[in-house]
Parts: sequence; C-alpha cells; structure tokens
Amino acid sequence: MQPNGGSGENVIDPEWATAKPYKCIPGPSVWQLFTGFSKGGRYAGLDLIGLHYRLREDFGDLYRVPGVMGRPDVIMSFSPEDFEKIFRTEGQWPVRRSFDTMTYYRQQIRPEVFGELGGLVTSQGELWQKMRSISNPVLMHPKTVKVYLEQVDEVCREFMMIMAKLRDDKHELPVDFNEWISRWALETTGVLALDTRLGVMHSKDSVGDGHRLVDVNEIFQLTYQLDVLPSVWRYYKTPSFKRLMILFDELTNIIMKKIEEAMERFEKNPSTENNQSVLKKLLKINKHVAVIMALDMIFAGIDTTSSGSVGILYCLAKHPDKQARLREELRTIMPSKDTPLTASMMSNLPYLRACIKEGMRLLPPTAGNFRATGRDMVLQGYRIPKDTDIAMGTLVLMRDENYFVRSKEFLPERWLNDRDADIPSAKEVNPFIFLPFGFGSRSCIGKRLAMMEMEVVLARLVRQFHFRWNYEDYKMRTTVINLPGSPLRFEVRDVDH
Repeated sequence: MQPNGGSGENVIDPEWATAKPYKCIPGPSVWQLFTGFSKGGRYAGLDLIGLHYRLREDFGDLYRVPGVMGRPDVIMSFSPEDFEKIFRTEGQWPVRRSFDTMTYYRQQIRPEVFGELGGLVTSQGELWQKMRSISNPVLMHPKTVKVYLEQVDEVCREFMMIMAKLRDDKHELPVDFNEWISRWALETTGVLALDTRLGVMHSKDSVGDGHRLVDVNEIFQLTYQLDVLPSVWRYYKTPSFKRLMILFDELTNIIMKKIEEAMERFEKNPSTENNQSVLKKLLKINKHVAVIMALDMIFAGIDTTSSGSVGILYCLAKHPDKQARLREELRTIMPSKDTPLTASMMSNLPYLRACIKEGMRLLPPTAGNFRATGRDMVLQGYRIPKDTDIAMGTLVLMRDENYFVRSKEFLPERWLNDRDADIPSAKEVNPFIFLPFGFGSRSCIGKRLAMMEMEVVLARLVRQFHFRWNYEDYKMRTTVINLPGSPLRFEVRDVDH
C-alpha cells in the first residue's frame, strides 16, 4: 500500500487479476431506486442514515448506487479496512467531489470573485493544493486557537445570559432553540472568520447583515435537495436552484462587505504581529484568498459546530451522572460559574474531551467521509477503477456492536486511559471508523477551531446549568449536515454554586 501522500498511480493492486469486475458489485438498479423511493416503496420516507441501514441490509457491506441525471456512480462501503486503503492511497491531491451547485456558482456566476481559486470545499488537484498550502499555516497552527479562545468565551458568556432568559415557567427552552444555537455558532464564526461581532444573538427581529447570514441553514437544505437527492438542475434551472444561487450571492456580497470593513479597521489600528487574526494573515496573502476562506469557514463551520454541540448536550442531559462528573472536572478550573476561560486552563480536561468524542460518535454532524479513489484498487473482492466516488458509512459503524461494544450506550469513559475494567476501550477499535474531521491532507482545516468552540460552549453550559431531556428520543434531520430533527426543549436549571 502506498503511504499517504504518494501518488500510487503506477501501483497494481495484487488482487486485481483475480477480483470480480466492477459491474458485478451488488446494488439497486435505477428502477429499484425509483420504485423504492415512490410512495409505499422500500426506501420511501427514510432519511440518509435510514437509507444507509436499509441498503446495507439489502446489498451488504459494499454496494453500488448508480449515477442518475448527470452524476457518477457512488460506491458505498461499510468496511474500515476499505476506508484505510482508500485514505492511504489517495495521493498528494486527494479528490473529494463536493457540491456541484457551489462549484457552478463560483465558476459560472462569480468568476470575478473566485477566479482560479475555487476554495477548499469545491476545488481539486493543484488548485486545491495551492489554496490548502496557503491556508494551512494560518488555520492549523496551535497558536491560532490561543488567539481566539477568550473572544469565543466572551460570546459564550453572552449566550448563557440569553439562554437563561429564553426559558419558560417549566424551565424549558423554546421550540425554536435550534435557531438560537445556530446564532451562537454564527456569532462565533464571525469572530473567527471576519474579526467582527455580527450581533446576531440577541433579537430575532433585527434585519442586519448578520441576520441574513442565518440563511446558511436554507443553503444546506437546498444543497442537499439539489446535490444529494436526484435533481434535474443540470438540464433545467429549477426554482430551488435559482433560489440557491440568490442565497450564495447574498452570502458572498455580505462577506465581501464585512472584509472591506475589516480592512479599513486594520489600516486605522495595526496590531502586533504575534496576535494576528486569521483574516489579517489571509489578507496579507491576498483579498481573494481572504474572501474565499471566510465563505468556506461560514459554510462549513456554523451548522456542523451547533449540531455537534447539541448532540453532545442531549447525551449529557439524558445521563445526569455523566453530566455531574463533567461538572466536577470543570469546577477544578472554574471555581465560580463566570470564571473567564483561558487557553492554559482548557489544556487539561480529559473528561470534557471524552464527552465530546462520545457524543460525536453517537450523534455525528455528518454521515461519513467521501473520497474518489486515488488509483485502481480492489475492495472486498471487486475491482474499483481510479477516480470512483466512495462514500464511507462511518455513522452506521459507530453504532455497530461488532465495532463498538455497548454501542448504544453513552460511555465517555471508553475514551479514557483510566477507566473501570468493565468499560470497553475505544482505543481498541479500528481508528478509521471514528474520523469526525476526516483524514490526511484533506481533513477538515478548521478542526482545531471547531474543537475549541465545542469545548468552550460545553464547559460554560455544564458549569452554569443542569440539563434534562423530558421528551421522546432526539432525532437528527439529514441535509448535507445532520441537523436537529426534534425541538430542543431542554429543561435548564441553574447550578447552585
């Protein structure tokens, strides 16, 4: 097997000669999918995750979903050995085909903004490599987290005050709390990507630029509808497609305006070199790069962080004993509820990180990883040609008893070295199953910042409030991101001291 980063293109898989041909891979026909999704059909009404389970039941751990309406086939795998092989042979320019609607917008509608650089979400090959090598030193540097932690905590403390006021007489949060937590994530992303407070957390009636940015949720839903579900937009520009282009335009124009404002601020008040923000460093490279990275951070960073945090909070609300243990750990660094947080205080919180990992195992923000094969290879006895799209069904495997013992239980302890003998260890599980931020050179560039956001908001929430869940089980709603599918009516009571 080629090491990650080698091109691997001339390597012949030793199993190739004896493997079954690609066309023999099991899977539904186009007709079976059409009838299956029709009313009363085998796949009707299922979300993406339910569909993964059903198709796995029907066709096994490797199946082919035929491409329709101008799309290529997708091979779905539920084997961690396959995942490792795909990741380790992806070459120096890994291909993760993205959202064709966004690529269309950037290349066809706004080339004057995006030019050669499509961004990390949409570009491939050398263009992707160029953008990644520019932005890696800025976003992946450990110091970047330290620059922002106190500002992120300030946003969180404000959010705690807002939450306290949102409760009803039963101490429950409102049905639309998901919108409020999206506003917290947006406000935080404004700090990280645009060096500015957008002011979106306080009122649902304000009509500033920041409030229009909350439409990111609608962008995800339309992207799912047009790029994941079957759609004719490549042949006929549907109303949904036109709406999505309008939203992309609004978002791009607002970001450009915010960056212009930031540039004016920086000129008036140049700060010291060692405390430079992401935006300031990217603007030094060039304005195009700064605009594209800010858009990518907003597109990729809002709903992933908010839905990830909600899933973890739900698990803690259902397990008061785990919540209490986490609160005790937090008291060691936060003697009082409003103790300001610093990067050094946050450096040793093993149980908090274990709770985050376990929550993301049970309720991850995405259904799995996606890649095109870097060379011809054999998976589970079948020939897979180079450049074939592979979807890795990690969400299903993270809840599979064959991989995670007591898989349905919320056991943060499984991620700790120091745990009781009867608690299974996550360290013994194939590491290619739990990859919430992907793997290799195309892993999530914002993972350090996303982890810091979740750590800070969960530390604040659990130190300040007791959470309970009094309703039927929480459900996820599948778009491009797994969003909350239940009203987030947490019962929230103040911690005494």
